[in-house]
Amino acid sequence: MMRRTRATAAASAAAVLLLLAGAPAGAAAPAGAALTPPDPYFPLGGNQGYDVRHYDLDLDFTPASHLLDARATITASADRPLASFRLDYSGPAVQEVLVDGRAAAYRRDGQKLTVTPARPIRPGAVFGVVVRYRGTPERISDPALGDYGWINTPDGAVALNEPDGARTWYPLNDDLRDKATYTFRITTPTGVTALANGEPAGPPQTRDGRTTVTWQMRKPMAGYLSMVAIGDFRVTRSTDGGLPNITAYDPTGSDDGLLHPATAQAVAWERKRFGAYPFDSTGGIIDQVGVGYALETQSRPVYDGGTDELTVVHEIAHQWYGDSVTPSTWRDIWLNEGFATYTEWLWQEDHGGPTVQQVFDTYYETPAGDPFWNLETGDPGRDEMFNYDAVYIRGAMTLHALRTTIGDRDFFDLLRTWARTHRYGTVDTGDLLRLAEKISHRDLGPLFDAWLHTAAKPPLPTPAR
Repeated sequence: MMRRTRATAAASAAAVLLLLAGAPAGAAAPAGAALTPPDPYFPLGGNQGYDVRHYDLDLDFTPASHLLDARATITASADRPLASFRLDYSGPAVQEVLVDGRAAAYRRDGQKLTVTPARPIRPGAVFGVVVRYRGTPERISDPALGDYGWINTPDGAVALNEPDGARTWYPLNDDLRDKATYTFRITTPTGVTALANGEPAGPPQTRDGRTTVTWQMRKPMAGYLSMVAIGDFRVTRSTDGGLPNITAYDPTGSDDGLLHPATAQAVAWERKRFGAYPFDSTGGIIDQVGVGYALETQSRPVYDGGTDELTVVHEIAHQWYGDSVTPSTWRDIWLNEGFATYTEWLWQEDHGGPTVQQVFDTYYETPAGDPFWNLETGDPGRDEMFNYDAVYIRGAMTLHALRTTIGDRDFFDLLRTWARTHRYGTVDTGDLLRLAEKISHRDLGPLFDAWLHTAAKPPLPTPAR
C-alpha cells in the first residue's frame, strides 16, 4: 500500500481480547494439537479447524442500484473434527448455507458466520461450503485506518481489502496464513467492465442484456489481496517479456498514458533484482475511488485517481514482498512496506535520482527527540500500522542498515533468496533475521533490536569490511 500523506492516529487500539477469536464452536482440538494464535492487531479475524483451498465467487452486480447477488463456494480441508465452524463475514444478508450439498444451520454474530453442517466433518475430509447472500455491501470506515472493503463508486464498485475488508463482500477465513486460489465469475449489465486478480478464463458470455466474465488467480493469495473492479474502464493489453500485462483506467480521470508502460518497466527492472516474477500476469487499475491510497492487490494493483512512476514501482515491488511473501501477522507489516519503499530508493538511484545512501542520510539527520523515532518499526501497533515514518521510511532504513552491515553481495543475495525461499508462503521478522545471519555469517540480533524493536534513534550501522 502506498500512502504518501497519511496523518497518524492519536488513539491507541482497544485492549486485545484474550480469548482465542474464531475457534470453531463445538469442535475440540485433538489432544496435543496446537492452536494458532490470533493476529495481535485483528484478534477477531481468522478461524481454527480448517484450511481453505479455493474460493469460487459468483458475483452478480448492478451498478445503478449497487445490488450484489452472490454465491461463494469454498473448498476446504478439516484439520480436526468439525461439528461447526466459523467464517469471517460482515456482508449482505445470508439467504442460504450448504455444506457438501446439504442445508446447514447458520448464525451471524458480529463479523462471524457460524455454520453447523447436517453431519459433523471428519478430520482430513475435504468439504465444500456454499453461501448465498444478497444486498448492498458497505465499506469499513475506521478512524485510524481509513476506508476499505467493498467501496461503491458512481459507475460501479471496487474492493480494496487491506487489512480485513474482504469480509464485507464474501465469507472467508481471513487469516494471512491461510492462502488459497480464486475464481471470480462477475456478471454485470452488458457494457460494464469487470476486472479481478489473475487472468481471464475464456471469452465473456452475454445473455439477456447481462455479461459474465471469469477471472482466475491460480497462485495462493491472502484474502486482503483479493480484488474486483467494476465500472466504465478503458483496458489495455500487451505481453511484455513473455508476461501478460492488463491495465485499465476510468476515463473520467486520466492516467496520462503512464500506467501501462510504467508497469512493464517496473516488472522488468525488478525481475533483474529480485528474481522471477511470482504470478502469471501483471497490470494495474486506476479508478476514482476516493480513498487516498494505492493498494498492491495481487497481480493487478489499484490506484486511486491516478498514479506516478514511483508509486507503480512500489506496488509492483509488493508482488514479491507482501503478496507472494506475506507476513504471518500484521505486526510485521514493515516486511511489506519497508521492502517496497526501499525498492523506490533503488529505482531512483538507477534512474538519475539521489543515491540510496543520500536518502538514508537525509532521514537519519532527523533529531533523536523527533516523533519520527517514537514508534517501533517492528511492532507499530494496530492504529499506526500504516504510519509512513515508522513503517515505510524506517522500514526501508532498516534494510539499508542491514545492507551496510553485511555488504552488497550478501544483501542482494538475501533479497533474491528471501523471495525465492518463501514464495507463496508467510513469514515473520525472525525468519528474515535467521536467513540474513545464515547468508552473512554474522550475529545480527543487536542490529534488528536497535532498528526494529526500539522506539528510539538507533546508532549508525558498522559498515561491512
